[in-house]
Amino acid sequence: MLPRFGDLELGRISRMEIRAWVADLEASGLSASRIRQARQVLSSALASAVEAGVIAANPAAGVKVPRARRREKLFLTAEQVELLADAIDERYTALVYLLAYGGLRWGEAAAVRRRRLDLKRSRVEVAESMAEVAGAVHFGPTKTYERRTVVLPSFVRDQLAEHLARYGPDDIQRLVFRSPDGTPLRHSNFRRRVWLPAVRAADVPDGLRIHDLRHTCAALLIAEGAHPKAIQEHLGHSSITVTMDTYGHLFPSQMEELAGRLDETRTAARRRVISSGGTGADPAVIPLRGIDSDPLG
Repeated sequence: MLPRFGDLELGRISRMEIRAWVADLEASGLSASRIRQARQVLSSALASAVEAGVIAANPAAGVKVPRARRREKLFLTAEQVELLADAIDERYTALVYLLAYGGLRWGEAAAVRRRRLDLKRSRVEVAESMAEVAGAVHFGPTKTYERRTVVLPSFVRDQLAEHLARYGPDDIQRLVFRSPDGTPLRHSNFRRRVWLPAVRAADVPDGLRIHDLRHTCAALLIAEGAHPKAIQEHLGHSSITVTMDTYGHLFPSQMEELAGRLDETRTAARRRVISSGGTGADPAVIPLRGIDSDPLG
């Protein structure tokens, strides 16, 4: 971002310039997700300039970036999460549980500061996200530009408490998860040095990505019967449509169960009608008007 816009006055950064920049990033071979992160960092900086009254509008708002290539989602079982947590460097055991049961995005988890944890109430406030652009670490808003509070299972709370006791910073403004030398966790370094060795050591699917722990969280919630709206809020999706578009295929068994319950509801209702003297017909064969009966009758 700085090499392209560092010498330009804020008022001279146009939407056309930003579009050209995005096109150049794509031509350079940068992945769609990295381009999206770079655009987000620029947009966040320009939004701050708008708030300060330096510029009238954010030229990065609405600038389209390449679509990320859809990859097959992998979902771990709860047992596989345990195997991964056991295999990873113990400095990051709590991080695995936070990702798999808290459903945070990688950038959100890497940006959690100590003051955002309320362990007495088993909560974490998700208010920032960290992105790595051109080798530099940037902190900004979450993907949806909204804050959310995630209620954690008690065992995740306990894992975080243990992590803080062993590795946590004294300064409440400092990051909860850091590299051994105290610097922010860089996705590329973490993946190469910590994640991939743990995946190879654990009995989990090859090709498992860090982001698949977020998908795992959704699958675990669905298996426990969570309502889609609750899942949306837990994961921080911008809308329930995003939740259903992403994980709707995991709900079929629930839909079949609900259909069976509706059958039972209707049968019970007909029996109550009969018992009250409304009709003497068999509730199992009463036709539905407009379906089995003559529409002109």
